[in-house]
Amino acid sequence: MDDISPLQRACKLVGGQAALGRKIGKKQSTVWNWLQRGIPSDECPAVEAATDGEVTRYDLRPDVFGDRPGKPEAA
Repeated sequence: MDDISPLQRACKLVGGQAALGRKIGKKQSTVWNWLQRGIPSDECPAVEAATDGEVTRYDLRPDVFGDRPGKPEAA
């Protein structure tokens, strides 16, 4: 299984960094910077919308938003 970050998965789902940037009104270089340094929490809802909920704000920043609602607890 690929061990990729949620933001990498979002890019892959929409067709790359440039495509994600276009969908959320950002430059490809901004998305690249997020991949290197982390995505700001206020940008997470836009990425969630761009991926039709396939990658959620909870996936992108669990440190801010917590666990995804309805996610089963780890044993």
